[in-house]
Amino acid sequence: MTIDSLKRLASFILLWLAQGLVFNRIQLFGCAMPLLYVYFVMKFPASFPRWASLLWSFAMGACVDMFANTPGVAMAGTTLLAFIQPSMLNLFLPHDAEENAHAAVSIIGWGKFVTYTLIMVLIYSLIFFSLEAFSFFNWFYWLQCVGGSWVLTTLLILALESVKG
Repeated sequence: MTIDSLKRLASFILLWLAQGLVFNRIQLFGCAMPLLYVYFVMKFPASFPRWASLLWSFAMGACVDMFANTPGVAMAGTTLLAFIQPSMLNLFLPHDAEENAHAAVSIIGWGKFVTYTLIMVLIYSLIFFSLEAFSFFNWFYWLQCVGGSWVLTTLLILALESVKG
């Protein structure tokens, strides 16, 4: 195993345990839940094989679903997010970026990283809560869940990225 694989595995385990043991128990105002494990999907390098990112993301979603008792919801969301992640990342990477470049403040800057994070977390929140509700009967509650989780998750990801340096 390479160092990158070990770092990815450690990140997987830490984010999975943090989500399962801490963040799944937090619901601000009864609807806003931090979905920090999305950060794992966002950090795949541009040159990472798509099949590998899909498998890693599928596994992350499956593990989160086991803790949260949401069969298939996180799994479908993370897999779909991993499918669109390379295209989104290429929009924000500089043209002269290394082959191994990934989404980080040190590579793309704060402005682009914040925009990238806002877009990716919004897409995931829309997918997650649409699959969880599976109807738009109570659309105002759905909108509160999407908006609240979007803001809360984005703030946590930005805080984590600023600490990582």
